[in-house]
Amino acid sequence: MSDGGDRPDDKDRGSAVPYRSLSRAAKLASLPIGFAGRTTLGMGRRLVGAPANAVLTEVQIRTAEQIFAVLGELKGGAMKFGQAMSVYEAAMPPELVEPYRDVFTRLQDDAPPMPTSTVHRIFAGELGPKWREQLIELDDKPAAAASIGQVHRGRWFDGREVAVKVQYPGASAAMRSDLRQIGRLSRLFAVAFPSIDVKPLADELAERVREELDYALEAQAQRAFAEGFADDPQIVVPDVVAHTDTILITTWMESKGSLAQIIADGLPSERDHYGELFARFLFAGPTRVGMLHADPHPGNYRVIGDGRLGVVDYGAVARLPDGLPPVIGRLLRAAVDDDYATVVDGLREEGFLKPGVRLDEDVMRAYLEPFVEPARHEVFTFNRDWMREQAQRISRPAREGLGTAMKINLPPSYLLIHRVWSGGLAILSQLGATAPFRGILEESLPGFAD
Repeated sequence: MSDGGDRPDDKDRGSAVPYRSLSRAAKLASLPIGFAGRTTLGMGRRLVGAPANAVLTEVQIRTAEQIFAVLGELKGGAMKFGQAMSVYEAAMPPELVEPYRDVFTRLQDDAPPMPTSTVHRIFAGELGPKWREQLIELDDKPAAAASIGQVHRGRWFDGREVAVKVQYPGASAAMRSDLRQIGRLSRLFAVAFPSIDVKPLADELAERVREELDYALEAQAQRAFAEGFADDPQIVVPDVVAHTDTILITTWMESKGSLAQIIADGLPSERDHYGELFARFLFAGPTRVGMLHADPHPGNYRVIGDGRLGVVDYGAVARLPDGLPPVIGRLLRAAVDDDYATVVDGLREEGFLKPGVRLDEDVMRAYLEPFVEPARHEVFTFNRDWMREQAQRISRPAREGLGTAMKINLPPSYLLIHRVWSGGLAILSQLGATAPFRGILEESLPGFAD
């Protein structure tokens, strides 16, 4: 497979993704260096009498702006990492939320585009010199630009309006380089996300790079989702029109924006409505399609004018041909029923408890109960305070927090499921959505209603 990123001339021909590893590493290294410089400057301002809160806020805002500028410019793995981290914004301490929220929203939903000449060169290379006979209309201004590719609006030769996703030249090399260097960013995120270990997140993203760069594989997944949700009155999945190694063409889906805009300034009714649709889509996918959409950041969820939710970007999916493992539903139901003896035994059988580890049922109850709470109620309201409390609780050095977390193992087969669920809870908390969560579980989580 050609990934559009390993050709030596990319670095000399206006590549949208800076090619050289040393250059990209230097840009990533500028983030902690810049943060240190701003912190030193802030200390100087404190000495001459500037208010502490004002200095801290200024440092945070400038750091957030630099993060967006560098990650957005680099795209590739650096921006993918930023987007993955941004879904956890709901868990940030209150004093850090505001300066970063706007920047995280932009990371989720926008990025600087690549030059038009580069786009046309890719089309000619992938579709042939007569590419305009197939793509008879094309808006050179991208409708969206993200971590691996950008999207243009156009018209296919059969008259259909289409979205054309173009992979950035250099994306493959950039992703590999970024994810090797991403540890340089851990100091910046450690303060804001004390309960999240950055390295495993970067390692997991690295494992998914190959799949996300494979547009043939993405086209296959999107076709399956489009078929599985074809008759759904509330969910829209664009059809696949054509694809090459580095171009994916799908039917155009008109939208008012993404969940990022609803998070920023949506009405309570919009937050509830789209939060419920978001949760229903995540849980319905494994049953209908045998796959779980595994890139839960708000920019992938589009707000349709008639109230439906559109879903794009199927580069990262968890393939679950038999659906979600029924043991998840059975153990969650046991926890709801306060049968923690069954929960502990089940976690041990599934490999969640490391060999030789013993956990008291009461300790496990104290550790898991807050996460079980949404399943106990017919209607539950997610919010930032709830998410923040859980993130801080499990990072405390106590038996019911870090003491238990350190004893729990995450089997490889559950990595993507865990990522999607934790990211999904974060998005629901950002939305502040009130949803019939228990009913969604009874409808779509195997084993929960048995």
